[in-house]
Amino acid sequence: MPEIAQNEKVVCPISHQLSVVEKIGYSLGDLSANLVFQTLMTFLAFFYTDVYQIPAAQAATIIFIGGFVGAFFNIIMGIIADRTQTRWGKFRPWILWTAVPFGVISLLAFTTPDFSENGKIIYAMTTYFLLVIVYSASNLPYSALSGVLTGDMAERNSISSYRFVAVMVAQFIIQVLLLPLVLILGDGDKALGFKSAMTIFSVVGVIFLLITFWTTRERVIPKPEQKSTIKEDLSDLVKNKPWVVMLILTILIFITLALKGGMYIYYFQEFLNEAALATFLEEIGFNNFIAGVNSILIGMGLTEFQWPEDAPTSAFSLFNAGGIIFMIIGIFFSKPLADRFGKRDIYGITLFLSTVFIILFYFYAADAIALVFLTQILHGFFYGITIPLLWAMIADVADYSEWKNNRRATAIVFSAMIFGLKIGLSIGGALVASLLAWYGYDAALKIQNIQTINGIRLSISIYAAIPFLIGAGSLFFYEINKKMEVQIEKNLIARR
Repeated sequence: MPEIAQNEKVVCPISHQLSVVEKIGYSLGDLSANLVFQTLMTFLAFFYTDVYQIPAAQAATIIFIGGFVGAFFNIIMGIIADRTQTRWGKFRPWILWTAVPFGVISLLAFTTPDFSENGKIIYAMTTYFLLVIVYSASNLPYSALSGVLTGDMAERNSISSYRFVAVMVAQFIIQVLLLPLVLILGDGDKALGFKSAMTIFSVVGVIFLLITFWTTRERVIPKPEQKSTIKEDLSDLVKNKPWVVMLILTILIFITLALKGGMYIYYFQEFLNEAALATFLEEIGFNNFIAGVNSILIGMGLTEFQWPEDAPTSAFSLFNAGGIIFMIIGIFFSKPLADRFGKRDIYGITLFLSTVFIILFYFYAADAIALVFLTQILHGFFYGITIPLLWAMIADVADYSEWKNNRRATAIVFSAMIFGLKIGLSIGGALVASLLAWYGYDAALKIQNIQTINGIRLSISIYAAIPFLIGAGSLFFYEINKKMEVQIEKNLIARR
């Protein structure tokens, strides 16, 4: 590969204030990735079982094995990215090279060719495996890029806030608007609707990744004389105690996110009382709001907005909207709190508080709709504060590794974290399908049995809370507090 161009090889400045354009440009890369990632986390089990009609047990196997394939490929990708040398830097070129493949394979993964049951399983497994591999090849360098845009830890907190507002936008689009889009674009045919929606997301995603490539610059450049073997890089990782803690924490976080995220739709369709949901939507004025929107659209000569007419689907989308809006509000509290008290302490406290509200879901009756929505809003607010901090802490771990070992290996640190993300996602996603199978879920039944419904309730509350609680406890072993953050930053500035 060609050498880094002289006009882009910049020694990390003592303090570099990133422009708003660069922060927005960088954040669009996560918006692109999360149009797919959030769909996988929220709807993959539902898509396989209820749309593509794959048995739940086989769907669980595909999700579980595919997640591990992507996880192990992340480690390989981290080693490759750290050793990439181009005129664009180490990480930016991978965003460029993978943009189109990522869009194409995302579309294929949500296409439903008319095969036999075995043919469907093979097709789903093949496309999902390809998707998690190309996702790693794109998203690992993208994530590592946040660690080399600037060496200023306060700026990294700011970057993370921009980035995760974009993530929340993508999450809002998927969790609130995807099902209405599926119904509109497929005219009632969910298979066609998913394919059409993913076509739009794929095109938009490719464009956003290209914008990320063109608007960002790598500034934290390892010393030219720095040389390290793969063995040395891996040895640095396993000796890095904060990295071990962050790996465990990342796995646990994404087990919970995938489990509760994938199971919520069943909670609304199978447990919550449909009549109570319909009454709640009417009483809060939501139905009148949709009617008003349609009146305006029709008055403008446009087609009316086809919001889902069945109460569970409509309420599910609104439920996600409330949580996401308050997550975004929480994100805005993240930077000032972290700047004042340190990332570790704020992360641990707010993660614990968000977990309390997850547990409460189990104790609600099927008609306690207002409590369900209020709990989601409070959970969303406290969890939102944690969202930017996780990745900012991982960038700090890369700095910690350089501080301790006098060698910088940004991508392999991030690859290990995304390895944890994929492991957590695969376990959590597989748990959705596995628990449904274990508790006797049958997509063909109009009314599920009591055991199945209770399993769904346990899954979104008690089971989902356990990894979060363990994760909050693991932070007692994470030594990078506010005082150490400042010390590491000052020492690395002096070295650079």
